Amino acid sequence: MIRHVATTGSTNDDIAALARDGAPEGLWLRADVQTGGRGRHGRAWVSPPGNLYTSTIVRRRPGDPPPQTLAMLAAVALDELLQLWLPADRLTIKWPNDLLVGGAKISGILLEAAGDAVVVGIGVNLAHHPDLPDRIVTSVAAEGAAPPAPADVIVDLADTFARWLGRWRGEGLAPILARWQARAHPIGTALSVREGDNAIDGLYDGLDADGALRLRGADGSVQIIRAGDVFLL
Repeated sequence: MIRHVATTGSTNDDIAALARDGAPEGLWLRADVQTGGRGRHGRAWVSPPGNLYTSTIVRRRPGDPPPQTLAMLAAVALDELLQLWLPADRLTIKWPNDLLVGGAKISGILLEAAGDAVVVGIGVNLAHHPDLPDRIVTSVAAEGAAPPAPADVIVDLADTFARWLGRWRGEGLAPILARWQARAHPIGTALSVREGDNAIDGLYDGLDADGALRLRGADGSVQIIRAGDVFLL
């Protein structure tokens, strides 16, 4: 089920309220404009009309993989979807859930808890992209493709997400991680992981069994990273 509103503060906030009121898994909410959209770490998410702003509900069940891995599931689903408009060899996934086109960020994924539910918020730059001081950003339009209508994209996204969610529940985390790694930058890619004022540089060494980032240092040792902003060097 897909609901639509013209303007809201945040689709994550709205769908979280619906989740707490008993709304079912699989409900999606899309807004044309957000006045208070946000990304990870409370960053503002600029939300002009023409882009996709949407959130959905996943109800936690006994035996599910860790809920935080829904971010990687969403990235895999979104990568598959964006290949309808962008060349697959230009798209890569950066840990944990950023979609990049030629190294430029095109989307954001934000997980938040709402009782026994996980709210999965997704924003995709279709027609517009902001200029940010700390990272390169792009959009479908900026990549030279005709931007699809958000109302059409959400239908395909809901279907793709549901299919991967079924695999996540039925087969566990392994197929999600396998697909994620197949679509990520190559092993050995230089990365910098930043959390607050701390930075750790190293080489991408794949994923741990729970989806954590493996970062290989100059001395050959491997650190397991479970939080932080990752930048390509």
